[in-house]
Amino acid sequence: MMDLKMQGLQDLEIFVRAVDAGSLSGAARQLGVTPAAASAAVKRLEAELQAPLLVRSTRSLRLTPQGELFLAHCRQALELLATGRDAVQSGQQVMRGLLQLSLPSDLGRNVILAWLDAFQAQHPQVTLRVQLSDRLADIYRQPVDLAVRYGAPSDSSLIALPLAAFNRRVLCAAPAYLARAGYPGTPHELERHNCLCYILGEELHSVWRFEREGEVATVTVRGDRMADDGEAVRRWAVAGHGIAYKSALDVANDLQTGRLVRLCGEWQGEAAPLNLLCADRRQLSPVVQALRGFLTERLARRAAGTVPAAPPASANPEAAFPVGG
Repeated sequence: MMDLKMQGLQDLEIFVRAVDAGSLSGAARQLGVTPAAASAAVKRLEAELQAPLLVRSTRSLRLTPQGELFLAHCRQALELLATGRDAVQSGQQVMRGLLQLSLPSDLGRNVILAWLDAFQAQHPQVTLRVQLSDRLADIYRQPVDLAVRYGAPSDSSLIALPLAAFNRRVLCAAPAYLARAGYPGTPHELERHNCLCYILGEELHSVWRFEREGEVATVTVRGDRMADDGEAVRRWAVAGHGIAYKSALDVANDLQTGRLVRLCGEWQGEAAPLNLLCADRRQLSPVVQALRGFLTERLARRAAGTVPAAPPASANPEAAFPVGG
């Protein structure tokens, strides 16, 4: 394991700010350093990692694949350090109070609820009020302080704090469905498959997008099952009713155990960052910050178990899934 001998946290901060600002000079202005110092910070990181992080020109920059991978970990590291700093500065006060949370149906019910049990075991004076729904709660009118949701909020006035910025959608299906219907070799072959679609509000999400080395594939899919509940879509997929396009965090256990198989693995699914939403930064109490750090760390660990993609469409399904295995 490489021992990164970084000059300080500022190198990481400069790298993250440069990506967000779209330039090293923009990051330098924000942090009060010279452009030369910002450039040197990124070069130090690249030298220590022995990998290029940014492709730079005179007017713009873009992430390399290694840079995209490192960025997600940088954000999490800086956020966890900030949480730790706040905990120390708060005098290690006892965590107490009511947390009113809105959680997405699938990830909330099957993953986060158990994590909240562990969080309350650490902080027994914290009280939870939880709402489970894929519809975004009205934080201004409903008894909800915080919402965990995928994607950027449609309401730009909300504060969105990253929990899992690295997350993406993955294409997956059960072995039983693949044995019956075959493997899609490319996203375009989804047009001949039964696809399980998700409804959010009044919108049917039947246009699925993928990217491979700059090539974009956009496919309009069809199927005989649609639901406004993410857990229902996942259950249909596990039962072998069709192909789902789900958040990788939702199906991590299913992929690891073989209940679902990842498809078209050379194609990257759409970004599905998970955020913690609130109406005002003044709501970010030590309890909320502690919860955010707690969830961020567990989400990163859940995502760490990578799963190989399914064999290509020409492979023999019986070889991939032996009878009785």
